[in-house]
Amino acid sequence: MTTDKFDLVLARADRVMRQIDERDGAVRSAAQRERARLNSGLGRTFKRVAITIGVISLAAIGIGMIIPIGMFGFLAAVGLALALAAVLVFSGARDIAAPTISPELPNGEMVQRFDSYMFRARRALPAPAQAEVDLLSQQLTPLKETLARVEQLNPDAQDARRLMSTHLPGLIDRYLHVPAAYRDSLDGEGVSVDQRLVEALAAGRQALGEISDKLARADLAAFETQGRFIQTRYKDETLN
Repeated sequence: MTTDKFDLVLARADRVMRQIDERDGAVRSAAQRERARLNSGLGRTFKRVAITIGVISLAAIGIGMIIPIGMFGFLAAVGLALALAAVLVFSGARDIAAPTISPELPNGEMVQRFDSYMFRARRALPAPAQAEVDLLSQQLTPLKETLARVEQLNPDAQDARRLMSTHLPGLIDRYLHVPAAYRDSLDGEGVSVDQRLVEALAAGRQALGEISDKLARADLAAFETQGRFIQTRYKDETLN
């Protein structure tokens, strides 16, 4: 009994300390971004619910003006409206699933969906992997700003999109399918499942960082070229 109480106290202390740690830094920033996305999605859901209920109400009124629907018809319309509203609300529920991507999805929205996925997947990962996710999360805001200005067919943008939509989510999905008892097992190179996850996340983070840096430097070079052109073209001219 004493041991059980001690374990409960330790578990509670660990939970409290983890919550305190997550109030600051990258985790807090990621949580704030996710909250903003959820609030935006909730507003859209409520709008769809309101439109759905309005359409059903107008249809019931229109039918009632032609054919009396009676109490049972009214109740049926109400039940249909509530059922559709429930479907719309619960269809917005989120779990740990790879972001749904289409070729037409803008680069900025691509980064947002990846950011949301990584935030939701973070808690299911071991502590060293969570640290890599936090470092990766810090890169996503500047990456979004850079990618949003780049064409989707840009080779660097394509590499970033593949990493965020396929490779990194696929890595985490495969990790979560490995039974916990086997995650300490060593592969042919003497690397455990947890270690492989951390190393792969670090490689993906480095690749995204290099892409972001390359695109930012291209913007800087274009700005310098434009500035030099204006200086050379108009330096000795008198502007009226």
